[in-house]
Amino acid sequence: MAYREVGMVEIREVLRLWLAGRGKKPIARQLGLDPKTVRGYTRAAEACGLRLEDGPAALTEERFAAVVATLDARSERERGPSWSRCLEERSRIEGWLRDGLRLTKVRKLLVRNGVEIPYPTLHRFAVAELGFGRQSMTIAVLDGEPGDELQLDTGWVGWLGPDLAGRRQRFRAWIFTAVRSRHRFVYPCFQETTASAIEACEAAWVFFGGVFRTLLPDNTKAIVHTPDPLQARLVEAFLEYAQARGFQVDPARVRRPRDKGRVERSVSHVRDDCFAGERLIDLDHAREHGRHWCIEEYGLRRHSTTQRMPLEVFEAEEKPALLPAPTGPYDVPLWCTPKVARDHYAQVDRALYSLPTRFIGCTLRARADRGTVRFYDGAVLVKTHPRMPRGQRSTDPNDFPEHKRAYAHRDLDFLRRQAAEHGDAVGRFAAALLDDPLPWTRMRRVYALLGLARKYGAERVNETCCIALDADMLDVYRLRRMLELPSVPVPPPAPGAPAAAARFLRPKQQYALDYSQTEVARETGPDLT
Repeated sequence: MAYREVGMVEIREVLRLWLAGRGKKPIARQLGLDPKTVRGYTRAAEACGLRLEDGPAALTEERFAAVVATLDARSERERGPSWSRCLEERSRIEGWLRDGLRLTKVRKLLVRNGVEIPYPTLHRFAVAELGFGRQSMTIAVLDGEPGDELQLDTGWVGWLGPDLAGRRQRFRAWIFTAVRSRHRFVYPCFQETTASAIEACEAAWVFFGGVFRTLLPDNTKAIVHTPDPLQARLVEAFLEYAQARGFQVDPARVRRPRDKGRVERSVSHVRDDCFAGERLIDLDHAREHGRHWCIEEYGLRRHSTTQRMPLEVFEAEEKPALLPAPTGPYDVPLWCTPKVARDHYAQVDRALYSLPTRFIGCTLRARADRGTVRFYDGAVLVKTHPRMPRGQRSTDPNDFPEHKRAYAHRDLDFLRRQAAEHGDAVGRFAAALLDDPLPWTRMRRVYALLGLARKYGAERVNETCCIALDADMLDVYRLRRMLELPSVPVPPPAPGAPAAAARFLRPKQQYALDYSQTEVARETGPDLT
């Protein structure tokens, strides 16, 4: 006869019939048992104090429990010598298993030390005494209050239909599951990024009609920057979004699927039940199909755990307890860490923004939204620019040094003022140089003029510029050659020294002629006598 396990009800029936006066063999034929099995049950009952004359009324719950305990004690057989050797080597076996060694390797080490134990016995000992191969026990976590927790998972769920070239594109899905009602929302996407996570959350709040107080995601890099069991660090953009919408983020621990058990197996279910075998044209079609599946199919299907329809429970219990849904779209920010280059510009989303000179070579934190770009040095806001399209730049002239800003921005007035500070003639010479239909093409000449003023001194250059302007000469190279010529200074006369008398100094009257005598002599001719 094949082995058959006898249940509690059958054991109770054997004892009841035996106390009623039935024989052991008739009881065995009636219940389909072996007579030796029936005899074993009756002997255990007699050992617990039951007698035939007591009748069926004597089989109380307490006595029946005692009979079952006696049967369990008798079922345990005695251990052999191999088990005793396992008990002797318990500490070493336990230490090797704690260090991560395989049980086959543990047996080899025992044999090497002269302890021969069959592997089946060693395996039974490790399982029974050391808990080898057994998973740790778990307890069911309470669902919490309505509208409190929403669990989130993501994974590959399907393919779009072939395009004109016959290529198919694979897509993922963000899967939201309400813990209390098990109501679900599916949002397909192509990439698992922070922007797509925020977009999926925005669509989820519209679908549920409100915001859950706690979001429990896995350790996706789109949401969790640095995973930690106690203090996980979130991505700044998603943390800012959570603050704006008023919910908390409680990420699950790494490789701890039970932390989000309500949504852990949802990826395969969504893939097989929602998108498998469907012909989806594009991503919008996939999102519309996922929404229809959540409401019309999954939401109206009786859940195997709660034995209630998720959509019905959500509408009745969770939806009234949600936070108000957002009224406007969320401006997803872009956070980055640009480095300020030597040209005073930092790049954010392929656009350039100017920063003051003191930040050259520094790495700042930048936050870009639709309208503005803000730069932070630690927690201090250092600059704000309007958001520019890719390939363009936003420039604040005050960020550049003044002496370089003039050339970069073609500031002619600044050059005229700089030249006038070295003298009036230098200023007029610079103004004459810039008097041209394209004055910015003459800016280098003015810079060369200012260099001559710094090299030879403002006074000398100013005098030379006066000479050049009188001659209408506007060549900077000739002006430099004039300055390179040695200048011989004329010493002033000694003060107080009297001037020497001229040798042939005569009064002016001696040089005057009498007009009347001159005319007579001209008319009469020379006097020959």
